[in-house]
Amino acid sequence: MAQPRDYYEILGVPRDADAASIKTSYRKLAMQFHPDRNPGNQEAEDKFKEAAGAYEILSDPEKRAQYDRFGHQAFQGGRSSPHGFQSTEDIFSHFGDIFGDIFGGGSGGGRQRSQRRNEPRRGSDLRYVTEIELEDVLSGLEKEIEFQTEESCQECVGTGAEKGSQAVTCKTCSGSGQVVSRQGFFAMATTCPTCRGQGSVVEKPCKSCRGSGRKTAKRQIRLNIPAGVDTGTRLRVAGEGEGGALGGPPGDLYVELRVRDHKRFERDGENLYADLEVPYIQLILGGEIEVPTLKEKAKVEIPRAFKMGELLKVPGQGLPALRSGRRGDLFFKVQVQFPHKLAAEEEKHLREIAQIQGLNVKNAGQGSLFGRKK
Repeated sequence: MAQPRDYYEILGVPRDADAASIKTSYRKLAMQFHPDRNPGNQEAEDKFKEAAGAYEILSDPEKRAQYDRFGHQAFQGGRSSPHGFQSTEDIFSHFGDIFGDIFGGGSGGGRQRSQRRNEPRRGSDLRYVTEIELEDVLSGLEKEIEFQTEESCQECVGTGAEKGSQAVTCKTCSGSGQVVSRQGFFAMATTCPTCRGQGSVVEKPCKSCRGSGRKTAKRQIRLNIPAGVDTGTRLRVAGEGEGGALGGPPGDLYVELRVRDHKRFERDGENLYADLEVPYIQLILGGEIEVPTLKEKAKVEIPRAFKMGELLKVPGQGLPALRSGRRGDLFFKVQVQFPHKLAAEEEKHLREIAQIQGLNVKNAGQGSLFGRKK
């Protein structure tokens, strides 16, 4: 009695091949020697069975380990597989998932899909975008939002059938949700036109939802927006998404935030930036000035001889971090503020300073010293 061929040799893979390589090789051989592609060819059918037997062993980690250790003797009678495939139908039944992928529907695959389709399913997640002001980032806020969603019909509990009745298996597709048309070796699977892929039909539709099992609902919720959020921050509200199907749980609501631009302050993370005009005398001599912040005014010290363009820092007057709550800083880009017009006494003193410093300035009456704001 001839010894059966080595399984690795049959599939054309090395002994250290991974599971994906073994499956890929078997799929190629199954395509090559499939009976629909080789009608009446006994040699092709034998190779088809031989490849299935090799794959049945090498695709199972435990059986593969036994084969690697003991060879064909690991299995009773030296058969090519413990199942001993006697017909192609045995192979289709055992490897229905693979042939479903290749040929558009394996044995039993459609009914399994139908069963899953008619089980309770979780509702879809929803996305909602809302805008807030920069001031809201400082302290957080509670905001009411309103949106539309779909949920299960309360009358029929999402079945789409009138009370006292139920959906029945679709006769067109026998519950698979698909209609398969074959042309020789090839098969084309399309959505069933009768049940629209559901695998079942409602003979007495629910009057409230007209048989859809779903209804549009308007929902209002109060959303707690924490301090420190930024544009792009997403808040998850569990259970406020689309209602589940056939009694399944609802999805979640994801609220995406947009922070409106502020007329004065620009944001960079937790820090704020703004322009600030300071009278020229204070820039020269230094002193305390009052500056605006997001909520109120604050006092800050100007150093002597402060240069234009430098940043004046106001610690702790920025925005809070979302997680730690630590506040950033407020920075002012200082610009010099000149008066529109000098008083006579002020001009007199400035001329005295210019004389002390030996500066050549215009005489009085030779044009306004500050004809316009710089």
